Amino acid sequence: MHSTFVSMDIQEIKIETKALEATLSFYTELLGLELLYKSKEHICISVGTSVLTFIKSKGPEHPVYHIAFNIPPGQLQQSIDWLHGKADLLPVTESNVVAAFENWNANAVYFLDNNGNLLEFIARHDLSIASDEPFSGHSILCISEIGVVTEQVPQLANQLISTYELPIFSKQPRADNFTALGDDNGLLILVENRRNWFPTKIPAEKFPLSILIREGLLSRELLF
Repeated sequence: MHSTFVSMDIQEIKIETKALEATLSFYTELLGLELLYKSKEHICISVGTSVLTFIKSKGPEHPVYHIAFNIPPGQLQQSIDWLHGKADLLPVTESNVVAAFENWNANAVYFLDNNGNLLEFIARHDLSIASDEPFSGHSILCISEIGVVTEQVPQLANQLISTYELPIFSKQPRADNFTALGDDNGLLILVENRRNWFPTKIPAEKFPLSILIREGLLSRELLF
């Protein structure tokens, strides 16, 4: 694997929505994130060091995506308390809303936005990032995962590895229906079409997606 790989950061993702105004309200008013730009066709929202751009969908489909946000590792419970009244946390078991990923040394909670996008707050305990501020939307560090849906996970993974020298995530062995590329700061989650998004019964589907990633000083846009 590429010997000079240091870290992968997701600078921006561009996804589609059928409800631009309601999406603007959810992210800026409910979650308290900063609006960077607005037009009749798209909005750009600041999410920590990343930008989340929604483009007005012109197709008949109802696009749904999976996005994870890194939060300070010590603030997971604060994030749960903060989300109360803003969004319903999705159960990961019959009695728990907190997922424990032992191999990843991480914990996460899940909720839906107004579009039905599956959002995730994930606390990655190997990242030594602390915060003394009460949790808020401004506590979100970055977009750290975006789901990429494909009919052929192994082939797409091999293509991205060979073309962009992206590494297999060291904490997650690759599989035929699920492969993670990148590191704790930024991950492309390759999933097989129609595989349910954990922890839901929502089947993954392919919708237009643009991802701007940065490795060191090099930025690349990936289109799916």
